[in-house]
Parts: sequence; C-alpha cells; structure tokens
Amino acid sequence: MTKPPAPDEQGSSTRPYLIRALHDWCTDNGFTPYLAVYVTAGVQVPMEYVKNNEIVLNVGFEATSGLQLGNEFIEFKARFGGVSREIVVPVDHVVAIYARENGQGMAFPVPTDAAASGPAADPAKTGLRLARSADDEVETAASVTAVTTADDSPPPEPPAPGGGRPALKRVK
Repeated sequence: MTKPPAPDEQGSSTRPYLIRALHDWCTDNGFTPYLAVYVTAGVQVPMEYVKNNEIVLNVGFEATSGLQLGNEFIEFKARFGGVSREIVVPVDHVVAIYARENGQGMAFPVPTDAAASGPAADPAKTGLRLARSADDEVETAASVTAVTTADDSPPPEPPAPGGGRPALKRVK
C-alpha cells in the first residue's frame, strides 16, 4: 500500500500549468487572456499602472511579444503608452487568469510573503473570491468577475434620455 506524499514531496506547483492551460483555452476560443498580478519588489511591471499593489495585464498574443509562460516566471514585452517594456512576473504572484470577454478563469491565493501586509491580502478588496467544491474543500474560483485596477468609485451616471424624437422649431 502506498502512502500519500509528505508535504515537502508533493512536487512542483500546479499554478504554472493551470495558467498555461487557461491561456490556451482563452486563445483557442477567441478570448483575450488577462492576468491579475500582485505587485511587490520582485515583479517587473510599469509601476505607474499599479493600483493597490495590483496590475491587470493583457497577455494575448496580439498584445505581447516573445511571451514565455514558464514554471517560475512569465516574461514578455508589451507596449504601455506607446513605449515597449520588458515584463517579468513570478508565477507565484499571479492572483488570477481570466477571459476579458466573459470573466471565466481561475483565481489563486495571494503570495504568502505578501498576504499579511498588502491591500490585496483581503479578497474583498481585489474582487477575487473562493468557491467551495462538493467535498467542501476550498478551491480557487472558476469565475473571476470583478478584478479591476481602477478605484472603487462608482461608474458615472449615463445622461438622461431626451424624451422622444428630436424636432426642429421654425423661427421667423
């Protein structure tokens, strides 16, 4: 009879494999894959686009150059404000990958070294949520619908309708 592996013998992380699988699924179905990344000193992204220690990156092939989804790092070049930038993201800092068009994807836990200190440590602040499986084990969410990099301000009100068909008045 075989016994389960010890915690230090469980093998490599499943996160990079799930990220690659969901990236493939997005591109195969014509969706735009987005990565939500928890930003610390070890993450190389344009800091002017980081809000609340988080940045959302379009990692579709049309938005990136030289995309490499490795086991330790995600690396690519992308343009921000017309300037080409080298992006390097440790895989353990990816907190979600999802399709822009429908929000389907997967959320991951915030890195353990950042969980105690950053604003993204609270899932309610990042819009990420966990779902329970039928076995009541905590799993990552299958649908991420509220990952944003904007402030939490409400959207502007749409203009009031004009009230009907426009008309011209003849003036003499």
